[in-house]
Amino acid sequence: MVSKQPRKQRKALYNASLNKRQKLMSARMSETLKKRYQKKRISLRKGDTVEIERGDYAGHKGTVEKVSLRKLRINVSGASVKKTDGTDRYYPIHPSKVVITKLDTSDERRMKKLKKDK
Repeated sequence: MVSKQPRKQRKALYNASLNKRQKLMSARMSETLKKRYQKKRISLRKGDTVEIERGDYAGHKGTVEKVSLRKLRINVSGASVKKTDGTDRYYPIHPSKVVITKLDTSDERRMKKLKKDK
């Protein structure tokens, strides 16, 4: 982001490529994970356990059910809204408002990268 103008900042976000959006989908790691992996932030993936820090669902813990690069939002289990017809729908949450408490360790490439950065 080069410009200070809000309209140009928004335009840059809307037109960002997928690799830049993936970087924007990162979240802070908890203190224990920070000490273990010596990293402050990591990209969110489906299956990670997070704690919501801000907003209506502050303090809520759950797993990431969906990551939307297009909308730059995540869906967390338990953070849902009842629709008028009675069905539940996930409340979209920005990744900067959560803290990762447990990583999904099933992906070997991701864990290899974390170990390599040590």
